[in-house]
Amino acid sequence: MLVGYARTSTLDQKAGLDSQERELKDAGCERLFIEQVSSVDVTARERLTEALAFVRDGDTLVVTKLDRLARSTAHLLEILETLTAKGAALRILNMNMDTSTPTGKLMLTVLGGVAQFEREIMLERQREGIAKAKAAGKYKGRKATARAKSDEVMALHEKGVGATKIARELGIGRASVYRIISDSIGA
Repeated sequence: MLVGYARTSTLDQKAGLDSQERELKDAGCERLFIEQVSSVDVTARERLTEALAFVRDGDTLVVTKLDRLARSTAHLLEILETLTAKGAALRILNMNMDTSTPTGKLMLTVLGGVAQFEREIMLERQREGIAKAKAAGKYKGRKATARAKSDEVMALHEKGVGATKIARELGIGRASVYRIISDSIGA
């Protein structure tokens, strides 16, 4: 059985998710596992976990692109090991790669390493760009949204509203609520 897995990082990437779903169906996938979650937080990828648990001996997990599946070579190899232990294979459509062959496994490992290298280089360039922008006074970072609501937090706190409810009502994190209260009391 061909089992498809599709993922986008954010909710506003609906078109990309629809495209992946269409490609997986066109490839003959009988069962699809779809989610919208960042690949950085691999623990939150519940549908990937379900897909890996679902595959059986002789099945093939199908993805449209390598970066939809794994962000690092180590994570890729971990997924591949799980599939191999179950007697399943991995197919990546845009690379025309299938790990049911020794050559496919080798190529996937090499390409996974290259993909991880590219990502690390991109992140390094991004950090350098941010450092240059900061030095030039052009990069201020994200505006502190919770601190801007300090008066509202304190007003609700003084009315006896709990931190969780304050956070939910104002659309900020609970830790931010505690920090604002602590700073105000300590001041």
